[in-house]
Amino acid sequence: MTTWLELSDDHPFGVDNLPYGVFSRPGEDSRVGVRIGDLVLDVSAVAAKGDPGDGPDLAPIWRQGSLNAFLAQPHSVWQIARDWLIEILSNDVHRDGVSPHLIPLSEVTMHLPFTVGDYVDFYASEQHATNVGRIFRPDSEPLTPNWKHLPIGYHGRSQTIVVSGTEIIRPSGQRKPPSEPSPVFGASVRLDIEAELGFVVGGPRSTLGSPIALARSDEHLFGVVLLNDWSARDLQAWEYVPLGPFLGKSFATSISAWVVPMAALRAARVPLPGQDPAPLPYLSGEPTADGASTAYGLDIDLEVDWNGTVVSRPPYRSMYWSPAQMLAHLTVNGATTGPGDLLGSGTISGSQRAQRGSFLELSWSGAEPVTLGDGSTRSFLEDGDVVTLRASAPAAGGGRIGLGECVGRIRPAQV
Repeated sequence: MTTWLELSDDHPFGVDNLPYGVFSRPGEDSRVGVRIGDLVLDVSAVAAKGDPGDGPDLAPIWRQGSLNAFLAQPHSVWQIARDWLIEILSNDVHRDGVSPHLIPLSEVTMHLPFTVGDYVDFYASEQHATNVGRIFRPDSEPLTPNWKHLPIGYHGRSQTIVVSGTEIIRPSGQRKPPSEPSPVFGASVRLDIEAELGFVVGGPRSTLGSPIALARSDEHLFGVVLLNDWSARDLQAWEYVPLGPFLGKSFATSISAWVVPMAALRAARVPLPGQDPAPLPYLSGEPTADGASTAYGLDIDLEVDWNGTVVSRPPYRSMYWSPAQMLAHLTVNGATTGPGDLLGSGTISGSQRAQRGSFLELSWSGAEPVTLGDGSTRSFLEDGDVVTLRASAPAAGGGRIGLGECVGRIRPAQV
């Protein structure tokens, strides 16, 4: 798709993408913007000058400092808005009216794009789950008996989700070193990352007791962010039996500033790698009109950068459970979900060492340290380390679209 802006055809933020975010300039209130190239379009200002089409007045909805009001609109409104954005950025007749509302990225501050409601983090990579099982349970089957029958997940802490660029304070808590007879308290010494995608839920809040069927997932899955689920492995190992992750996960989770709409990822949909045994009917995909399936994977390539060295390239296409299956399983018991909820994919890992999405796996729990570009070695994060996640996916018109970056720097513990 072409645009009247002076933008190269292979720019990762072309008209095929158009992700949403929340921005501000000095002295101004934060509001919704859409990225095009290296510019931010102030969509509320443009919408106030012209009707985006049938549906609600989007100018006041986009004038807010959060995407939540827009997320709460039905899928049909998301599509009307996207069609309008493509039109005004593609058709030269709109140039004079739109140009004054394009702002260089260098002049804005990006904020958390939406207020997170519920946050559920899944465990959807067979390779990651197998690696972790082999590390922690070397004498047992790596996968738990239920793993291939349902998408395993846990509730995270939504209030500690932060936008890319926020510094991460090293957490403290109880840990049980193998050499000690009882637990000790202190800063985590096995601080890790988890390279993930986060799926942003939208649409009207579902009704308590009414599951969301797999075939209706497109009505509720609005878009995708990059997600880094920072993990204190020593705290986690001591606390997670029998109820699962708690303080080892809840101190911070970073997400990217831009939410890429699911509509921009239609060209990235691919078949799942194969599910054996076949899932129960409520998790079984059905053919769609275009010959695909309601349970689909996504051809998204991630990149993990550690202090300037790319140490891993996890492929999302290898994930066992799909986002639609996660949503269907989350609500099959009647649990509600609504605008601003966030579904983490779980760590994305491929079959090769250079595709592992956590440092626990990459260093094999410290037995195989990673050498960085400056010659230093790491197994887990040290104070001052910077981790950057990046990702891209096929674009509808050829080339690739970008998902931006998710960046965090480790600061020393406060306790």
